[in-house]
Amino acid sequence: MESPVFEEFDPAGDCDCPGCAHWRRVLPHSPAGRFPGHPAARRAALVVAAVTSSAAIGAPAVAVHAVPAAAAPHTRQPIDPDVPAGDPPDTPQGPKAPLHGPGGQAAPPASSVRAPSISRADIIERARSWVAQKVPYGVTSYWADGYRQDCSGYVSMAWNLPGNEWTGSLGKYAERITREELQPGDMLLFHNASDPNNGSHVVLFGGWTNSARSHYVAYEQTRPHTRRATTPYAYWSNSARYVPYRYQGVTEMTDGTAGAGADAAGTPAAPVRTPFPGAAYFGPGAHNRYVTELGRMLVRRGAGRFYSAPPGPRWTEADRRATRAFQEAQGWRGAAADGLPGPVTWELLVMGEGRDIQSGASASSARGPAPGPASAPSSHGVPGYPGRALFRPGAYGDHVTRLGRQLVKKGFGRHYTKGPGPRWSEADRRNVEAFQRAQGWRGGAADGYPGPETWRRLFA
Repeated sequence: MESPVFEEFDPAGDCDCPGCAHWRRVLPHSPAGRFPGHPAARRAALVVAAVTSSAAIGAPAVAVHAVPAAAAPHTRQPIDPDVPAGDPPDTPQGPKAPLHGPGGQAAPPASSVRAPSISRADIIERARSWVAQKVPYGVTSYWADGYRQDCSGYVSMAWNLPGNEWTGSLGKYAERITREELQPGDMLLFHNASDPNNGSHVVLFGGWTNSARSHYVAYEQTRPHTRRATTPYAYWSNSARYVPYRYQGVTEMTDGTAGAGADAAGTPAAPVRTPFPGAAYFGPGAHNRYVTELGRMLVRRGAGRFYSAPPGPRWTEADRRATRAFQEAQGWRGAAADGLPGPVTWELLVMGEGRDIQSGASASSARGPAPGPASAPSSHGVPGYPGRALFRPGAYGDHVTRLGRQLVKKGFGRHYTKGPGPRWSEADRRNVEAFQRAQGWRGGAADGYPGPETWRRLFA
């Protein structure tokens, strides 16, 4: 089947109705400045304008698709502390194209499909890069790396494909797998062959977020920009039509250091960072390599006393106690320190960030405030920066309180309705954003999440 020709539509430049005014503000600028003459595009535009108009006068906002359909019911149920549940997106896509668009370097012909080798860790790292940059969604736009800024272009980028594929061609680079076989870096694909414009979408699988495997972390390109969110399996809508696929060029790793080595000049390569495999891989009854890797990372962070034997692949009470001790060392309490690793716990361990387990502290008694992170000591009166992973939705700890108090002290606390506390909130993010903008930063540099330079200036 040949790639379809997609028509994009923009709000009319001479219409001042609430719908067109809204979409002129939020959609990327179009040189055309008007809707194309295609009747289907005009009908879709009327639907968008009508729904947006209702939102403008106080009706609840809903996700709008170019072809109207009954939205599948869903519940916002954040399962993972750092990945809030999101809304189903509106994601039309563009056709197969070379890098940088029609005028770019030609992609290999379809008859010679090649699957460049890439590790799972690298796939997730590439996916995260667009999340961090908040790459805007665009069917006809191409990012600096040459990949189209839509759902299929995003997966093409993450897999490092030689060109921009679409939902009708991504399957040529992959093989079908089962739900039970899903691992980070695989994709969930819905290609509506009879009407590719109606619902076709693709997301990257980032790992299960609960033991029931009912929700997972999805990396996807959607309006207004790339996002990472907890998503019900298989997707918000058309769930039964999404198919799991595995990229043919993925290199399976046997441990967390696979892929490390040296380049031609003899310089050691950076160790591969294993992405969080999902909550289902940990807890009573678990037996896999990720349990071994978790134990080894915990031992390196001061949990050796919990293990009477070297960490192994079978989950034990020692793993739970060691994990809990590490979580409590971050200042977490209650359900946030349950001894079961989530994405935040895993990322802190993998990145070597956060606080080490203190000598002599036990998993049940380490209740007092922990000292600053060993990896980031205080310097010139500025407390050590604890790491990006500790300032995200669901994060909890005294580092968040310290940040909030300093924001108030500097005059950037107007978004707090009550005193700063240990749980990261939208008020914290908005106050940090205000401080960053006061430094003259814009765009991704003023996203409301403190990095090392924000931290240094705030406490200097």
